[in-house]
Amino acid sequence: MPFDPERRTAWLPDLLYDGTHFDRDRTFVTDERAGHLSEIGFPDIPAAPRAVRLKNRALFPGLVNAHSHAFQRVIRGRTEFRSSERDTFWTWREMMYSAAERLTPEDVYDASRMAFLEMALSGITTVGEFHYLHHNPDGTPYDDPNLLAKQVILAASDVGIRIALLRTAYARPGFDAEPNPRQSRFITRDAGEFIEHTEELRAELARGEQAYAKQVRGDAPPPPGLTPRGGRLARERVPLAWVGVAPHSVRAVPLEYLREVAAYARARKRVVHMHVAEQPAEVEACRAEYGRTPVALLSEEGLLDERFTAVHAIHVTTGEAHLLGSSRAHACACPTTERNLGDGVVPADLFFDRGVRVALGTDSHAQIDLLEDARELELNLRLAKLSRAVLPPAASDNPSIKPPPRPSSLAARLFECATASGATSVGGRALERARPGDFFTVALDDPSIAGAGDDDLLAAVVFSSSRAAVREVCVGGRLIVENGRHFAQDEIVARFSALQRKLWG
Repeated sequence: MPFDPERRTAWLPDLLYDGTHFDRDRTFVTDERAGHLSEIGFPDIPAAPRAVRLKNRALFPGLVNAHSHAFQRVIRGRTEFRSSERDTFWTWREMMYSAAERLTPEDVYDASRMAFLEMALSGITTVGEFHYLHHNPDGTPYDDPNLLAKQVILAASDVGIRIALLRTAYARPGFDAEPNPRQSRFITRDAGEFIEHTEELRAELARGEQAYAKQVRGDAPPPPGLTPRGGRLARERVPLAWVGVAPHSVRAVPLEYLREVAAYARARKRVVHMHVAEQPAEVEACRAEYGRTPVALLSEEGLLDERFTAVHAIHVTTGEAHLLGSSRAHACACPTTERNLGDGVVPADLFFDRGVRVALGTDSHAQIDLLEDARELELNLRLAKLSRAVLPPAASDNPSIKPPPRPSSLAARLFECATASGATSVGGRALERARPGDFFTVALDDPSIAGAGDDDLLAAVVFSSSRAAVREVCVGGRLIVENGRHFAQDEIVARFSALQRKLWG
């Protein structure tokens, strides 16, 4: 579909989910020039230049993947064996390093594009990319310190999804630990240098957005540097790419460094993401260095707020969940990765009880299916607690009050994790305010959900749908997946397959 700066499109599905219930005969109007949703209404709303009938489809807001390490897509299937007497996250990490230290900038682009293609095919329209590959394999800097970050941004742009590039600070291997040469690509020892490079990337993206907006209006040619290879344009008002910061973890970023990075982010009103309490060893190392747990340390330092996301946050107490909730911070669960690595089960019940907003991520990309992560948030707790329906919102205290028929409250809560909570995590409410014109559809006759009625369709999609049920995906009013295929799918897969042959022989 060629770019048309004047395009407004009315999308007409059989069913439209607005976050609370399904409606029939509703129209979803997007403005491709602005990259946002214009209006939702009935067919008698003002006509758009184009109307697209989505027959036998249900339309949903686009999914938001709040935690990704795109380059790790290259190790899928390469770590599923026992390498020692007891395999853990820490042994897996060494195998991940063996791939990370061999990737060229072009390889990073191809690996990222493959990960983002899979995301698009599964209904993900925005990704939070926790990016920590910065240097040459020997640790020497590139002439452009943001070269690899730009490769990842280009990959997202060429696939057509939005990206929050969460530039990651990594200063040391851990408390009282010897330097690890396999981490040389990650390390920026000086907080001021990290902030300088992050600000350079932020400013360049901002200049690019302004220049692209002028091009959309016909005022100027596109700028060099960050022009997507596919020639697609960033949208006015709703950006395709923006920057946040990600101190890797308490073990990898000492406290004074962490304070400087957090102060920079707060002054710029940028989101802050951080691995927190993923492993018991991480918690114990923090106790050894600071005499308290990671969550307690972050709270006492005043670093928890509505722009902070604690990624994983598995090994936390009830009191620590309260600290996260009272500060209005997010937690980001990555259940398919956490089960693959043997990390543990995210205590989502504690988080919901204490008002913590829970986002979802695909992390290491052992599997890319955010609805699978949503259902695992509940299903993992069922296994741990020997109980069903652990996470539904509390019922009314007044038994005489009967709510109107609507989709499953449990499914709605899990779907919110995959959409609205992810948006506030990676965009700091910007995505919610801008109402981006991002959506995906599912085929109502797909075998995984066939026969579901209006009242149980959301539960069928969240708990039972196959990724193959996703048929169309739209970002900023532009269709990037049509009838289950991405416009550049064959070329992306071919280049990634060649990369895998090069890496693994």
